[in-house]
Amino acid sequence: MNRPAPDWHARAADLRPDGRCVIDGRRVDAADSVCYDKSSPVDGRLLGAVARGRAPDIDAAVHAARTAFEDRRWAAQPPAARKKVLQRFAEKVLAAREELALLETLDMGKPIGAALSVDVPATARCIAWYAEALDKRYDEVAPTAETALALITREPVGVVGAIVPWNYPMIMAAWKIAPALAMGNSLVLKPSEKSPFTALRLAELALEAGLPPGVFNVVPGYGCEAGEALALHMDVDAIGFTGSTRTGRRMLEYAGRSNLKRVFNELGGKSAFIVFPDCGDLARAAATAAGSMYFNQGESCNAPSRVLVHADIAERFVELLAAQLPRWAPGDPLQPGTTMGAIVDDVQLRTVLGYIESGQSEGARLLAGGRQARPDSGGHYVEPTLFDGVDGGMRIAQEEIFGPVQAVLRFRDETEAVRIANATSYGLQASVWSDHLSRAHRVARALRAGTVHVNQYDEDDITVPFGGFKQSGNGRDKSLHAFDKYTELKTTWLRIDGANP
Repeated sequence: MNRPAPDWHARAADLRPDGRCVIDGRRVDAADSVCYDKSSPVDGRLLGAVARGRAPDIDAAVHAARTAFEDRRWAAQPPAARKKVLQRFAEKVLAAREELALLETLDMGKPIGAALSVDVPATARCIAWYAEALDKRYDEVAPTAETALALITREPVGVVGAIVPWNYPMIMAAWKIAPALAMGNSLVLKPSEKSPFTALRLAELALEAGLPPGVFNVVPGYGCEAGEALALHMDVDAIGFTGSTRTGRRMLEYAGRSNLKRVFNELGGKSAFIVFPDCGDLARAAATAAGSMYFNQGESCNAPSRVLVHADIAERFVELLAAQLPRWAPGDPLQPGTTMGAIVDDVQLRTVLGYIESGQSEGARLLAGGRQARPDSGGHYVEPTLFDGVDGGMRIAQEEIFGPVQAVLRFRDETEAVRIANATSYGLQASVWSDHLSRAHRVARALRAGTVHVNQYDEDDITVPFGGFKQSGNGRDKSLHAFDKYTELKTTWLRIDGANP
């Protein structure tokens, strides 16, 4: 028998999320008992009080993580044992899918349908995949002379600090939690103050799955307090950070001011979506450009915010693109059919509206959107917005907006397309649309981006690395390459004496 569809509004009314820290396996208040109120961008409702973690709370969490690492309660468990715990963790995430999806929607505003169909399954898949991968890795024996045996092994780095953003709170956390735990590290996670609840719940589910206390700790709070304290901590061995390029620079500064901890930054993007006149399916290209841009309210670092179109097809393509926007009209995130939800908070709402105003003042042509939506909802919403006639030097073509704003730029030949695409400080993703394999391959090679899509955009799998060139960061999340961030490479030389004993 099919279950009736959940009444998400009724469930939301009954929700009482716990905002306390998770340190050493227990829910605890901040050391000074100070909290902050967390409201929902959906309708402004108060979700609850959240512990305002600061340096003493980070100290407590790092101490718990260090103690757990040094006594080897997790790191010394055989790979097969760690695998079973992480598999149970993934199963518990799936079992709690409706609770986690509702928390995610209320916390940061995404549609409940997306939270259920994308965020929760992707989080569980990530944890399960690293669980399966951890006992498939082999170390190396170097090809030395017969008088020596040189072993090359990877060992856990120790205590990992993870700082994650508010746009995909669960997924971004899982990309760091799963490989770090799989390799035997201990962890302190600092979620964004704008979206703390799913991270805290994930820590509880990990404990229920059998992860030893102290191995996975979560301290919510503000970046300038808890985040800075974690990044400066002398007993943290590595930082995995996802967020703005501005804050990423601070992470590197904090490492230099403290213990030279390893810092792996996954930062912003200004991705180019390049359409050549030999693209055989302009309608599909336009639908893909719109869908990849306006999904998650445009709050995606890899969103194709710059559409580069050949002048010969620009008018037709822009017409097709504009026709997609009604499908992305903002709606109630707690209604299953909603495609675009709320901007995370009023600060981000004002930022997005400020960029729209900037585009108009600099001379770009506003084709659609551009205004605040659903003003009577109590939440924060922006219409899907499309600009044409954009010059590569405009702010909306250079700076990451992190909202539903897409800019169309025109080019006349392949060389100009590559030049415009590469003419930003970012290098996260790009896309090339052409039916000529040689052109697609040639342009893809010329683009300075960590991922280049050909005749599609935003295809995704945990097996594929994610990260960027230039100021989009360093290191890679996802895939086996993520293990490199959370391990130390050790060489062990053994001398082999040729004489008989």
